[in-house]
Amino acid sequence: MDAGARLTMLARAGFATRGALYIVIAFLVLRAGRAEDPSGALEYLGDGGGMILLGLMAAGLIGYGLWRLSDAAFNIEQHDDDTKGKISRVGAAASGLIHLFLAWQAIRLMQGTSGGSGGGTEEGAQSALQLPGGFILLIIGGLILIGTGLYQLVKAAKGSYLKHLEPQVARKAWAQWTGRLGYAARGAVFLITGGFLISAGLDSQASEAGGMSDALAWLTNPWDILIAIGLLGFGMFSLIEARYRRLQTVSAGPLASGASRFGW
Repeated sequence: MDAGARLTMLARAGFATRGALYIVIAFLVLRAGRAEDPSGALEYLGDGGGMILLGLMAAGLIGYGLWRLSDAAFNIEQHDDDTKGKISRVGAAASGLIHLFLAWQAIRLMQGTSGGSGGGTEEGAQSALQLPGGFILLIIGGLILIGTGLYQLVKAAKGSYLKHLEPQVARKAWAQWTGRLGYAARGAVFLITGGFLISAGLDSQASEAGGMSDALAWLTNPWDILIAIGLLGFGMFSLIEARYRRLQTVSAGPLASGASRFGW
């Protein structure tokens, strides 16, 4: 199996892992009224499934993280060489790092160390506020999150999330609606967390910052249920991507050419 085939396999495992995490997040809201983020979902799975399940989740998260970083470095998804394409590659790099961090948390949980899912956003905001002009950094970060949320909502409305699926699957209603609900729900979560961060910057209060779990806890009934249903849809769509996403562009060619530019 060449490097491209291994990367493709890792990417599919990564999509499946991401889907499982979002399904758990939705399940916890719908069945237990418990608001969690992906880190909290990992802790829940670790408590219920033990070392083997955490190991599988860590492997999947590493696979997804490496695939996203490879896309950022070598453009294996063939983004256009314009501003939009460059932003997409920067987003891929950020996503890759986030998922590698989640893999690290899963490994720490396997070692019996707390994953530290709570308070991470608040701690980061506190660190930013200690810098000169730190409140501006929080406001800029909040605006970026709001922009990301709006982008997710546009994807939900236009159905552009379907372009990477195999055509016969992209035409199926179950693929269209799980993705539409999922991206709309993710967009709403990004908007809320962006608002939290802007509020923290304007008031210079790190305690006002919050991540996904805070956004889900902030929502009242029935909005929390609706968003949870949407996140369930995103989890299911990620599973669909694990099986039906077109990854033929993930080949050894771009990896080899990119590596040669770095002298690897």
